[in-house]
Amino acid sequence: MHVDVAIVGSGFAGLGAAVRLRQAGREDFVVLEKGDTLGGTWRDNTYPGCACDVQSHLYSFSFAPNPEWTRTFARQPEIRAYLERVADRYALRDRIRFGAEVTAARWVGKRWELQLADGSQVHARAVVWGTGALHEPTVPDLPGLDEFRGTAFHSARWRHDHDLTGRRVAVIGTGASAIQFVPAIQPRVASLTVFQRTAPWVLPKPDRPVSALARRLYRAVPAVQKLQRALIYARNEMLVSGFLKPRRMAVIERIARIYLHRVFAGRPDLEAKLTPDFTIGCKRILMSNDYYPALKQPNVDVVTEKIVRVTPDGVVTADGVEHEVDTIIFGTGFTVGAGLGKSVPITGRDGVRLADTGTVEGYLGTTIAGFPNLFVLTGPNTGLGHSSMVFMIESQLNYVIDALRLLDVHGVTALDTRRDRQEAWNAGLQRRLDGSVWTAGGCASWYLDPDGRNRTLWPGYTFDFRRRTRKVRPADHELLV
Repeated sequence: MHVDVAIVGSGFAGLGAAVRLRQAGREDFVVLEKGDTLGGTWRDNTYPGCACDVQSHLYSFSFAPNPEWTRTFARQPEIRAYLERVADRYALRDRIRFGAEVTAARWVGKRWELQLADGSQVHARAVVWGTGALHEPTVPDLPGLDEFRGTAFHSARWRHDHDLTGRRVAVIGTGASAIQFVPAIQPRVASLTVFQRTAPWVLPKPDRPVSALARRLYRAVPAVQKLQRALIYARNEMLVSGFLKPRRMAVIERIARIYLHRVFAGRPDLEAKLTPDFTIGCKRILMSNDYYPALKQPNVDVVTEKIVRVTPDGVVTADGVEHEVDTIIFGTGFTVGAGLGKSVPITGRDGVRLADTGTVEGYLGTTIAGFPNLFVLTGPNTGLGHSSMVFMIESQLNYVIDALRLLDVHGVTALDTRRDRQEAWNAGLQRRLDGSVWTAGGCASWYLDPDGRNRTLWPGYTFDFRRRTRKVRPADHELLV
C-alpha cells in the first residue's frame, strides 16, 4: 500500500489527525490500528471505575463538542462511545485498517516503509505516530512471580472473566488507575492488601452528574458549552505557576492535608502511612472521593514494606511477612514513550535507530532530528499535570498540517529538524524545568529519565505551546528534495 500519510493508532491522537487531514483536503491517508476496534487507551483500559481526571468538556475535541456528557468527569464507556461517534461523524471508518500492527518503521530513500505484523508493508511520505506515550503496561520484575498459583494481571489488561467476589486480592501500586479500581472492587473481595511504595497526594474530585436541563441547553445553545469549556480551561491554567514555583503549591497542599486528616480522623496509623513526603505536584495529583474511605474498611490493609518476592500463595515483604492472596492486580503504570523506538524499532536517515540515540528528545515534542516527516503526537515534553492532552494534540496537529503545506509549497520531499535547533530547544526546556516542582519537589517519578531530566512534561502554559506550534518555521528544519 502506498499513501501520502500513514497514521499509527486510533485513539484521540490518531482520530484527531485523520479529521484534520480531511478538513485540510488531504484524502490520501490511512489509519493503522493494531486492535480490532478503535479507541486507544479508552479501549484498552476497562477496569472497574475507569474514568478521566480532566473535565469532560475540555477532554474532547474542540471541533467535536459533546453536549451529552452525563458527568463532570466522564467515565470510560462514555469516552469510548464519544470516539466512536467522532469516527462516524467524519466518515473515518473506511480509512482505518484494523489488525494492522506496525512492527518496524524505516526511512528508505524518500519515504517511510512500515512493516506490519502480517508481513505486509505500507509506504508513506509522512508518518503521524499517534500511539500515545502511555500504552505499554509495566509489570515489575518480581522474583517468583512466574510461580504464583493464582491469577495476576495489569489493570490495563483487566481480566473480566476472573470474578473477584470473595477473593483475597493484592493490589501493587497506588497511582491514577489504582485509586479508581480499588474502591470499585473493595466491597466484593474477601480481603484487599494494597502495597504502597509512595503515598500519592489525593484531592477530592469535584465530580457530579450533568443535569438533563444542562444537556438540553448545550444542545440548543452550543455557545454555552463553549463558554463552559473556556472557563474550565482558564481555571486549570491557573495551576501552572505553582508547578513552576513549588512554594506556591502550599495552599493546594494544605487542602489535601485537611482532606486526608478529615477522612482518617481517629486512624493516625493510616493517616501516617498515607501522608506523602514530597511537595504536591511532584508526582501527578490524584483526585478521588472514595479511595481514602475504601482504605478504612475492615477488609483492607495498606502495606508500605517493600515487596521482596512472590510465592506460589502470596507476596512476601521485607519484614518477612507473607501476605497470602489468590489474585494480584498491578496498578503499576506504563512504560513511558514505549512507542518511540523501543517496542517498535524506528530507523531514520543514515540507518540510525531511534532506540540507539539515547534519551529521546524532540523539537516542540513533535519532530525528531534525523527522522524526516515523522510527526510524534504527545511526544517528548508535551505531557501535562494540570490540563487536557487533547488540547496539546490539537496544537501539534496545527503544526503537522502546516508542515505538509510547507512541503507542497516548496515542492520538496521531506522536512527534517535541524539538530542544533533541537538541542537549543531542549536546553531551553531544561532551564525552564529547573527548580520546578517536578525536579525540586523531593520525589522520584516517571516524569524523569534515568539522568533526572524531565523529558515528559511541558514546562508552562498550554496556550504558549499552542502559539509555538501554530506555524512551522522553515529555518528550524532542513528541506529535503
